[in-house]
Order: sequence, then C-alpha cells, then structure tokens
Amino acid sequence: MTSPVRLALLGCGTVGAEVVRLLHEQSADLAARVGAPLEIAGIAVRRLGRDRGDLPVDPALFTTDALGLIKRDDVDVVVEVVGGIEPARGWLVEALRAGKSVVTANKALLAEDGGTLHDAAAEGGGDLYYEASVAGAIPLLRPLRESLHGDRITQVTGIVNGTTNFILSAMHATGAGFTEALEEATELGYAEADPTADVEGFDAAAKAAILASLAFHSRVAAADVHREGITEVTAADVASAKAMGCTIKLLCIAARGADRQGREAVSVRVHPAMIPVTHPLASVGDAFNAVFVEAEAAGELMFYGRGAGGAPTASAVLGDVVAVARNRLAGVRAASESAYADLPVRPMGEALTRYHISLDVADRPGVLESVAGVFARHEVSIATVRQGPAAGAAGAAGDAVLVIVTHVAPDAALAATVRELRGLDIVRSVASVLRVEGGL
Repeated sequence: MTSPVRLALLGCGTVGAEVVRLLHEQSADLAARVGAPLEIAGIAVRRLGRDRGDLPVDPALFTTDALGLIKRDDVDVVVEVVGGIEPARGWLVEALRAGKSVVTANKALLAEDGGTLHDAAAEGGGDLYYEASVAGAIPLLRPLRESLHGDRITQVTGIVNGTTNFILSAMHATGAGFTEALEEATELGYAEADPTADVEGFDAAAKAAILASLAFHSRVAAADVHREGITEVTAADVASAKAMGCTIKLLCIAARGADRQGREAVSVRVHPAMIPVTHPLASVGDAFNAVFVEAEAAGELMFYGRGAGGAPTASAVLGDVVAVARNRLAGVRAASESAYADLPVRPMGEALTRYHISLDVADRPGVLESVAGVFARHEVSIATVRQGPAAGAAGAAGDAVLVIVTHVAPDAALAATVRELRGLDIVRSVASVLRVEGGL
C-alpha cells in the first residue's frame, strides 16, 4: 500500500457522522479498494463542544476553521456535507482551484451554481463528484454521467423527494387530507419541523436541475425548473385519481424536444401529477425514491431505493470518495463536465402535458356545450368527461360536477382554458386542476 489518501470532512451532522462511522468500520475494505488507506485529516464543524456520542474519531481532529483545513498541504480530498450555498461555495471553489478533489452532497449549491464548481475543477485539475446529491444511496448520477454516455437520453421522470412521497402515499392509502398526512410524516421523522423545502417542491426542483444537466449535456439551474408543491392536493383529488385507476405523485420531469422554432431544447418541471397505477413509478411508496430513464438505445431503465437518511447518503458519499481516491493514486482525473449541447430550457407554457380538471357547474341544459366550447377555442382536445351531482348542499341547489381529462396540449393553452372556465357564469368553481402523466 502507498501513503494514505487524506480527507478533510466539512460537517459532522447526520450524514457526516455516518461517513466517519463507515470509514472506521470498513477501513480495511476501503483501503483494499482504493489501494491506500483513507485517513481523516480533520473535521470542520460549527461548534467544538457538541456531544457527538461514541463517534469513533480523535476529538483533536475537530476544528471550526474550515478554510484553514481545506488549505492544508496534507489534504487530498475535501468531503462536504454541510449543505447550503455559502460558505460551502467558497470552500469548494478554494479546494478545487488548488487541485484537490471534492465530494459533495450539496444539491442546493449544485443546482444554483454548479457551473462555478465545474469551472473551478477544470482550472485546478481535480475531480468533482456528487452522487449523494440526488436520491441518496441510489446509484443514479454516475450511470447518467458515464454508463449512458454513449446513448441519447430523451426523458427522465422521477420521484426524488421521500417526504412528499410518504405524504401522498398515506393520502392514497387512508383517504386522509394533506394536513393529516403531513402530521403523520412529522411524527415519524420523515418531515422536518419546517417542511417547506419538501412540500413546496424546492428540494425536488434542485434535484431535477442536476438530473437534466447530466442527461442532456447542458447547464440547467434550479431557477430554470418550473416548480409546484403538493400543499393544494386534496383528499378529493386523490379519490378522483383512484376512480380513474391512477395515483398522485410529486414528479420531476426532464424531457428533450423541439421548441416552437423547431430547435432542440429541454423542458424541466416539478409538480404533482396523476399517473396510472400500472406505471412503474406508481408502486413506489413510503419515503422511497425512484427514477425512470428513457433512452433511445437502452430503452426504459428504472432506479429505485432509499433516497435519504444518514446511512444511505453516506454510502453514496463513500462510493465517490473511493472513486476520486483511486483517480488521485493513478494520477488521472474523471471525465470533465459534459455541457457541450448547451440546450436552452423551454418555458413551462411550451411543455406538452395533459390536465385533469374538476368543475362545479350549474346543472342545466347547454352547460357541457359551453364548457366544451372553451376547450375548442384554445385548441385543447377533450379525452374524457364524467358528470355527476355535486355533493352536500351544493347538490341540493341544483349544481353538478364535471371531471374532464384532456389530450396532450401545450401547458399555456391548458392554463388559458382554465382561466376562461373560471370566468364563466355557469362554472361555480374550478375545484381542482392536476396534470396527468404516464400515458393514461
């Protein structure tokens, strides 16, 4: 064996502590795989006096000077599990420009300013690996970056947030409303005390940007992703989905296609959608993640597993550490960022999708004709219509419910249709609007 590969660990929270534990417990195996021992040179934390239990590490390794640790000559690889934009960005740019390899799980930073990190890696000649930033332990990013590099990926559709998937799965299984399902997720530890990043789709949008960048060889930022959360999904929506043979999932969808001028472009969006129960993603329950990849030569591929948690995320981090350590010993670096295609991101209005629209309407002759006329004016074709009496007091007043599912149309045309429907005298309310995906 050669001299050790020395690591600077930035952060020692849930994930960082698991990284330390795995480095200790699997030290012999990791050394055999790398060809040299992996040693921790230092661990940067916010507070030195925090109780870290029986963590198998020398307390003398802890420091609050992250930048000083990074700049040390005896550090070969920087492992960042702090999260957030700053100061993590400054730390990683410093490391990469100095020629050190970086392993990060920081999805927010990669989605907001991944280009700066890739540029710094190219300047310094080190590796930048980030498998743990999307879908935890699921080996997903490296297949996109390497295994499928000889293919043309056309679409990536995924469930990439475990909290929202648990909530929607609970609503589907029990008929509970959003608030009740969120309370259960919080009690079980699946949701944070402030669940905004999850339930409003910010977490999934960051991951969608990373997936789209890799799949389509273009720089896509979180700001390019159309984002909607699940807070407006109701028990009635879930029941309507069941009646159609569907379930509701928060999906990230990244697709390659032509824009209005016929130029190749990408569409990247995150929103709740109905999918048929026969779709491979429909059976993904609890807090699991799954990503469905469609490629021209490889066809349909599915990646499934635990997408969060200390141990699964640490597993992905250690996989990257082994890869970059082996590269350093061999004197090589991994393939650099592939953004040659530089495809523009289409606005959401150009995305092709379908709508499920539930309307409370007056129950009298000519209503369906008037509603159908609105769809026709916006060149949106109707696939199915269901009509029934309104529930409760509204039904007693002579109202009815219309449930309409459209054919594929540009999202702008569908949105304009809904806006006009809201203005009709015969429409008491637009009870819900959900997109429909997956070939129903």
